Amino acid sequence: MNVSLRRSLGFTLLEVMVVVVIVAIFAAIAIPTYQNFIRQSAAAQAQQEVQRIATLLEQAKSRNFNYIGFNLNPNPTVVPFGATGTAIKYSITVMDGTDPTQLLSATGVAGQDYIIRALSTDNKNFSFIFSSTGLRCKKIGTSMDYNCTGAETW
Repeated sequence: MNVSLRRSLGFTLLEVMVVVVIVAIFAAIAIPTYQNFIRQSAAAQAQQEVQRIATLLEQAKSRNFNYIGFNLNPNPTVVPFGATGTAIKYSITVMDGTDPTQLLSATGVAGQDYIIRALSTDNKNFSFIFSSTGLRCKKIGTSMDYNCTGAETW
């Protein structure tokens, strides 16, 4: 009895389609998770930079008894440091706590309080407010009021 066995030299279309579907499922899970990780990383960097600036402000106050004349260089500071264009994840500014429309280096500011705002460039990430009066809040989006309207604490 001479039985000829057929030898397979490749994959069937069904096998290839099953593999493509499995890879697509993995990608559908992995890509949003990765994007969320990148957002969290940028937010942590911004929080760290805000706290670093707050430390610099407190050092300035301990020398001068107020915050008048504090100049953030560059102003605004960006995260990641030195980024330009679309690579900027956060823009951080320091303003007078009594009048948030004025820089601490402006003429005639009270200089007894400060407020730091870190605005995200990604509307799915947090923006932050940090002040010398203990105000700490975060809100998802690319804009945020200095009074933390609609925000949560951080």
